[in-house]
Amino acid sequence: MSTRTLYLFSSAAAPVRDIARVIEDAQADGWDVCLGLTPTAARWLGGSLDGLAALTGHPVRWDHGLPGDPEPWPVADAILFAPATFNSVNAWALGLTSSFVVGVLAEAIGKGTPTAVMPCLNAALAAHPQFEQSVGTLRAAGVRVLLGEGGAVPDGSGQANAAAYPWRTALDALREPRLHV
Repeated sequence: MSTRTLYLFSSAAAPVRDIARVIEDAQADGWDVCLGLTPTAARWLGGSLDGLAALTGHPVRWDHGLPGDPEPWPVADAILFAPATFNSVNAWALGLTSSFVVGVLAEAIGKGTPTAVMPCLNAALAAHPQFEQSVGTLRAAGVRVLLGEGGAVPDGSGQANAAAYPWRTALDALREPRLHV
């Protein structure tokens, strides 16, 4: 039985369609996985949410619970946010916590929870000056940003290539001591 809990968060980018396989890979690595999605990612995976909950053994979350509701997940030992869109990365870095996922990620910085993020965006969005500032902000806060060499490389075509998204790299980053600062 797993003793380490991973919050696997994903936003609406093409690689999210492989999330069941990624959950299985993380479980094979010894993680108890809790899946959180941005609202759009939850809509994309709508027909699979019950199956994903059965796979993880935890409810899939994309919205905040009500005040006083019991916490349905164990405490995270680490968080991986992948794929993370331009919008979600910028919202997180700016502290704009209107979504469940970004709210938990913002709190994770303050709690010191080891966190890694692997963006998924095209080269045009990656060139936007706010994105560079956001990546710098997250890195300065101790978040492991898997971007460029050793992570995801922005796609020049404007179309995300889901098959080329380096999920294994993201999962392997959870093993690295520098993630656990």
